[in-house]
Amino acid sequence: MTISTEPALSAVEQLFQERRSARAWSAEPVDDDLVRHVYDTVRWGPTLMNTSPLRLLLVRSPEARERLARHMSEPNRDRVRSAPLPVVVAADTDFHEHLDTLVPHLPGARDRFADEATRARIARDQAWLQAGYLTVGLRAEGLDVGPMSGMDAAAIDADLLAGTSWRSLMVLNVGYPAPEPTAHPRAPRLDFDDAAAVA
Repeated sequence: MTISTEPALSAVEQLFQERRSARAWSAEPVDDDLVRHVYDTVRWGPTLMNTSPLRLLLVRSPEARERLARHMSEPNRDRVRSAPLPVVVAADTDFHEHLDTLVPHLPGARDRFADEATRARIARDQAWLQAGYLTVGLRAEGLDVGPMSGMDAAAIDADLLAGTSWRSLMVLNVGYPAPEPTAHPRAPRLDFDDAAAVA
């Protein structure tokens, strides 16, 4: 038996270096309870003033999946159709309606977000942050994810999110890894010295 002398990867290294954006899946379904568990964990990640605008639409029914696929760009339609669980990741532009619950120590917090344009910008920025938490949380539970932004967001909002203040940001395909690797070789990333500066 050969014993590896390579140091074991840390949990963080496994999440970012070993996991991949997925386009193929195993047949194992993704249970709603698991997604709920991940959400219940990652919701504690920080956002601006605890605004927490992330909203999720789990697309389960064949009819809803086909409606979503029609709003995706051509290469992404079959990905939505074949993924175990497509999730529309959205930002709630009326997040301020929940601030009495989310910021009980700051009476009147809701009134700070009266301006609709400012609220929409904050919702989008903070929901993207939370989407990152969600992606890492799903990976930590052994799932692969395939984030996609090639879509007609306005059409998704008018169709699947009609009647809500949710605005779609991306679609996240979620499932367990395919039995055989199907991803192309990993593309490079910038080194720290190329991406960071010290002031």
